[in-house]
Amino acid sequence: MNDKIEAKNLSAQLQFRALGNPPSTLPNSAISNCCPGLEMDFRNAWKRIFVGIELHESSNFVVKVDPSAPELHELANNYQLMKVQGVPVMATATGPLIPDGPNVPLPDSDGDDALIPLEWSNVLAGVIYNSAGKLVECEFQSMDPPVRNLAFNLRVRNFFENAVIARDLLKPGELTQSLCSPWQNDYRECGCFYWAASRPDYVNVELSEDGNSIGHNWMQRDRTPETAKVYVSDDFLDERLLSYNDLFNGWEKALRFVIGNEDEPPIDGGPKK
Repeated sequence: MNDKIEAKNLSAQLQFRALGNPPSTLPNSAISNCCPGLEMDFRNAWKRIFVGIELHESSNFVVKVDPSAPELHELANNYQLMKVQGVPVMATATGPLIPDGPNVPLPDSDGDDALIPLEWSNVLAGVIYNSAGKLVECEFQSMDPPVRNLAFNLRVRNFFENAVIARDLLKPGELTQSLCSPWQNDYRECGCFYWAASRPDYVNVELSEDGNSIGHNWMQRDRTPETAKVYVSDDFLDERLLSYNDLFNGWEKALRFVIGNEDEPPIDGGPKK
């Protein structure tokens, strides 16, 4: 007798908790109430999007090659994915090197070129939409000299099975393996696309005619319509910004919504400047 109960309707499928994942991975536990992120690291779902290789969750490095694909084994020797169907997965980073300086190409932390990997959900959205289950041309480049370029036709995995992420993309426990605990640590230290969900970084933004912009850091304590729009670079020691303790002791008062490009009023008892 098979007494296993299987979820049949959409609501039940959305509440399904895979073996190895804690209750906090369910959408109804989301602290951000807009999209999962602090409960799961969604980037991990992209690591195996191409059959035969595993990518780094937040970069374009090939971290593993499937033993059953010997034709791809060279990619395990420090290669990075450069293009998919001719579309680059890296872009040039530009911005000021000094406060109020001109926009220039920004070198990476090693002082090399200004190319940075794009976030997978954005750069591969079209690939999933147009080519799920199909072969696509993937171009790779070695990171060690002499530079070598390789190209393979790899199959794109289907991202979803019914209402959940496909089992081929994630192993039990991987949704939460790269998260901090408590969640406030991730929330404070990670910004922009690097964070597991989509918390704001640059808010109340106004564009100028020369293409530059002014605005506030989401973590600024004093962020009102009267506050001068000068972006404060993130530094947890800067007293103008929310600290770890602010979030540990009162995140529900420290964090506010931005609605119609305007902050909601500060809650009484929230962190003061």
